Amino acid sequence: MRMIFVNLPVKDVEASKAFFAALGFGHNPQFSDETAACIVIDENIFAMVMSHEKFSDFITGEISDAHKATEVLTCLSANSREEVDDLLAKALAAGAKPWKPIMDMGPMYGASFQDPDGHVWELMYMDMAAMEEAG
Repeated sequence: MRMIFVNLPVKDVEASKAFFAALGFGHNPQFSDETAACIVIDENIFAMVMSHEKFSDFITGEISDAHKATEVLTCLSANSREEVDDLLAKALAAGAKPWKPIMDMGPMYGASFQDPDGHVWELMYMDMAAMEEAG
């Protein structure tokens, strides 16, 4: 079994924990302390939010300012269009900013936002049956 850990520098670990909790994501205290928190997005998907000091221990060079430049797009699948809209609404209510307009391409439907630290998250629903019918 593979797992993915998306490592993100944040200005305030506690604020990031609260933001992701507002989206309905869990928290694993086993991999968390005052400098980092393990956000449980799904069974095998985690976001490690780390203070800038802690994040610096894992990289060479500078930390990107995600408010000024996009360093990565993290895309999460959704089970329905409604789930895309619901997660976007929760993110915006918790302090995220809209990023790009809603994308509606028939069987593909998506939304995006920047979290409070500027990291871009995309939400995407794909109606696989409709995509197969379309060829």
